[in-house]
Amino acid sequence: MIREFEGKTEKEAIDTAIEELGLNREEFDVEILDSSKKGLLFRKGSVKIRIHISDEDMEDEGYLEPQTENEEKILTFVENVIEKMGFPGEVSLTSREDNKIEFTIDSQHSGILIGKKGKNLDALQLLANVYAGKLHSNLKVIIDSQRYRQRREDILVRMARKAAAQVRKDHHSKLLEPMNPFERMLVHTSLNDMHDIATKSEGDGLYKQVRIYYQRGN
Repeated sequence: MIREFEGKTEKEAIDTAIEELGLNREEFDVEILDSSKKGLLFRKGSVKIRIHISDEDMEDEGYLEPQTENEEKILTFVENVIEKMGFPGEVSLTSREDNKIEFTIDSQHSGILIGKKGKNLDALQLLANVYAGKLHSNLKVIIDSQRYRQRREDILVRMARKAAAQVRKDHHSKLLEPMNPFERMLVHTSLNDMHDIATKSEGDGLYKQVRIYYQRGN
């Protein structure tokens, strides 16, 4: 997979890539495409990079064959949606557990389908779950691409624990970036073992923020 990012510095562009794709720095190579320094009339400098991610790192362990008519219909539905979006790809069933099934999208447009912080992927997942409901199915559908969700989870856990360590040190609360319900639950759960640290969600709508704060005397 190849994606391009831009920032005021090389570090900022790389940090943007890490945040948007849910990757670790060692998981991709960086190519500098353009670097412009500050100029006259308050012109700001910028760096444009291209990142290369090995296809081998993105290989899935294996695919499953749909076992029911509903599984087949949901798979076809997702393929039709991304094709109508103009970003076609192959959709495969990768996991089946109780009433939860997971599909992965293999596409040359994966970066666009994932979107910033996975928001496009979340939208596709929401549509798939609405469609599953119309089939009178109790299946919960997870949509992924390029193992984004696992990578994103790893980054969120590290970020939450780093923020909690800082809160424990200076006793000042810290407000994290807006997250969807699953991501917020992940943050809350990941800090359960830190008994002097507490968390709560703040804000309205689907994407709320988690506040981490110190609990004195616990």
